[in-house]
Amino acid sequence: MERTCDDFAFMVLAAVSLIAGLTFRDYGLGWDDYTHAEYADLLLRMYGSGFKDTGALSFANLYMYGGGFDMAAALLHKVIPLELFETRRLVGAIVGVIGLAVTWRLGRRVGGPLAGLAALLLLALCPIFYGHMFMNPKDAPFAVAMVILMTGLVRLAEEYPQPSPRTILIVGLGAGLSIGSRILGGLALVYALFGFLPLFIEEFRRQGAREAIHRFVHVVYVLIPGLVLGYLVMGLIWPWSIIRFDNPFHALTYFSHFFEKPWKEMFDGALVSVPDMPWSYLPTLFALQLPEVLLTLLGAGIIGTFVVLPRSDVAARRKTILLMLALAATLPIAIAILKRPALYNGIRHFVFVIPPMTVLGGVALAWIVNKLGQNRRSWQPVALAVFIFGLLLPLGEMIRLHPYQYTHFNHIAGTVRGADDRFMLDYWGLAFKQASDGLREQLEEHHEVPPPGRKWKVAVCGPQRPAQVALGPDFTIGWDSHAADFAMTLGEFYCKGLTAPVMVEVKRDDVVFARVYDIRGRSISSLLSIPAP
Repeated sequence: MERTCDDFAFMVLAAVSLIAGLTFRDYGLGWDDYTHAEYADLLLRMYGSGFKDTGALSFANLYMYGGGFDMAAALLHKVIPLELFETRRLVGAIVGVIGLAVTWRLGRRVGGPLAGLAALLLLALCPIFYGHMFMNPKDAPFAVAMVILMTGLVRLAEEYPQPSPRTILIVGLGAGLSIGSRILGGLALVYALFGFLPLFIEEFRRQGAREAIHRFVHVVYVLIPGLVLGYLVMGLIWPWSIIRFDNPFHALTYFSHFFEKPWKEMFDGALVSVPDMPWSYLPTLFALQLPEVLLTLLGAGIIGTFVVLPRSDVAARRKTILLMLALAATLPIAIAILKRPALYNGIRHFVFVIPPMTVLGGVALAWIVNKLGQNRRSWQPVALAVFIFGLLLPLGEMIRLHPYQYTHFNHIAGTVRGADDRFMLDYWGLAFKQASDGLREQLEEHHEVPPPGRKWKVAVCGPQRPAQVALGPDFTIGWDSHAADFAMTLGEFYCKGLTAPVMVEVKRDDVVFARVYDIRGRSISSLLSIPAP
């Protein structure tokens, strides 16, 4: 059984790597890609100039984020024959596969080979995680960094009070990568403080207060080299964080308040200002966007965790590990429900809670299968068959939605077809790549050329720079629809449906993601719609 599960896990990782390698070019640019590429250039220029060129330390608000992903993509672009934004997609795929592998190893460590395999499958077939890993330069790498750190904390709980050098290294590396990606990585300290309570209580009860404190101080002492490593890694990928000691705290204060001009987004059929999103925003979207099988097993894993906490026959280390995972999967959502920060772009800012969710789900499945093996062995194949069927549902949706997996809504929501009029789907405008390819093909097929002395003009309702990159040098883009030849619009509520010939239509599951209109000779006042309040 153990060898079989591990063999399947290697096959899954190989399959995902192969598919990602064949399809990473399909993913378009989002709103942030161009700016992140500029940030990478500034960071590399700063390092190349010996810190004489410090433009990166005041660029937009990105200096308050780490740029490790962006620098890695920019450096790789210099040595491989791919365009910059294709390279960014490739690096995203590589980082995502690393996250899958680490999640598998974490699940295996916590719950055994079956739990590891189940966690891997749940994450690989979670459309939200899979879709974001290709095109999200902040949240997906942060999620991978956090699961690396969680692996280190789990190993620390297992080896306490004598962590191995490898565990110290993983904790330090994970902490540096996490906080160096987003200051929110500091949440891991909360997971550890509360998660280790069962172990600390057991230490005090069995060892006495003096010895328990001595052991704790010893662990802190031996972790110092790892924490120093973490600080150096954080400084490397987020140099602004170490320019002044208190800069990370300034970043925390900055991001604890909404830092942009408010806008409205569609939530549950209503337009809501992003600082005024209801407390139900995250619970609703997690319930409607995660696969049903993951939701079910996650619920079982959380319930199981809190059932074992008061039991005296469960080891304190086991309680600590499960509690840390449960906190990692739920605490950020609970804090957001209570604090009511500005919320927008679906659950992309909370992708980092999905890997621990899948580990809890994998542990729950392994427990169920083991229990059935002890009491009702004939039901084991039924449980596994139900699990496999549950995985086939998101797999089918991922194939149908490709390359827009991040827009996934489950069957509870009625898939993207049922969610279209109630929630944002392609809020990052990835469909502009396919729409741009379609427009160029149409023009080439009909042998059309722009008017003499100028390029084709395209009015865009959506992200401008990604549209320009996708269209290429033969086009100019802008908001002005009066003098434009074509209009390219997203299928979101803020883009008007035009009464003009449709040249290209990007659809998934009968839902329009983007359109290109021929507006030559037509007077189009605006591409923006003003929906009724």
